[in-house]
Parts: sequence; structure tokens; C-alpha cells
Amino acid sequence: MEIMLLQQFIQGIHPLPETVLQQFTSQWQPLAVKRKTILTAAGETERYLYFVLTGLQRAFYTGEGQKEATIVFTYPPSFSGVADSFLTQTPSRYFLETITASRLLRISHGQVEEWMQQEPALQQLLFKATAFALRGALERHIELQCYTNEEKFRTLLQRSPHLLNLVPHKYLASYLGMDATNFSKLLSTVRL
Repeated sequence: MEIMLLQQFIQGIHPLPETVLQQFTSQWQPLAVKRKTILTAAGETERYLYFVLTGLQRAFYTGEGQKEATIVFTYPPSFSGVADSFLTQTPSRYFLETITASRLLRISHGQVEEWMQQEPALQQLLFKATAFALRGALERHIELQCYTNEEKFRTLLQRSPHLLNLVPHKYLASYLGMDATNFSKLLSTVRL
């Protein structure tokens, strides 16, 4: 069942021949982790690509004075991991942490590389997945740079309304680039 969710997700990004899909997804291993588990620490190189089955994760940066900036949330069904570190095999500048207990599937960078050399269709899959991630990152950049706090708040609730009840509000405020007080005010004044 878990592999079938991964297969459906992959086919939605870039359809693979059935035999390639079956063989590739059979290489993914299950992983269950508790809440507040650091999957990847800043300074480590991301060794895995994850597929989220259950739970919620966040990538965050810790700056001077240990101030955290939440960069992205991942939840089912989606890929997870520190993408730039995984793709370039360089040390991550970010942490990847579970917010809730999570069940994931994962595959190592070496296995992905090996499969991409064997199957051009997997190169296309990775290219498209990376393109979608880049598009999302650029949209977020525009939101952070150009939207008012209320517009950022409304956009988050349109895109991922379930996060409001699952994610500590301090992480949501950080993700939106505002302080927790402003987030709290928006929460009580914005009518949805």
C-alpha cells in the first residue's frame, strides 16, 4: 500500500514505464520517526530523498542568535529532504526536522544516481520534480518580498489550510516572515 502511494505520486509527476516504476520503487525503505527528530542537520550532506506517508516536517535555517527561519513544510503526499544538499551532495545549510511523528519511505542518493544512469525516464522525473520545487520556491520568494502580512496569511490558508491546526504558530509566523505577535493578530482578525 505505501509503495502504491509513492507510485501514484511519481506517475503524477512523470509517468514511468511500469517495469521501471516497480523496480525503482522497490528500492525505497520505510522509516518511522518520532516528533522533533532531526533527519538532516546543518553541516551534514543530505543522503536521502524521502517520500512522506504520514506526519509533518519542516526545513529551517538557524541564524545568528539562534533565530530560526522556517523555509518549507512537507506533508503527505510529497517528497522531502534538503533538496539542494541532496542534488549537489554538499553540506546543508538547513535542518530537516519532524514536527509530528512521521512515516516515510527513503532512498539513498547513491541509489538514485545509479538508477538515473540506467533509466533516462528517471532523469526526466528528477528534472520535473526539481522544476516544480523551483517554481514553488520562486512563488514563495515573491510572496515574502511583495505581499503584505495579510496577503501572505491568506495565501497560506488557501494553499494549505490544514497547517493552521497542525503546526505551532511560531513556525507558521516564521515561515511567513513575520513575528508571532503579528501572526496572532491576523489569526484573530482575518475572516476566512
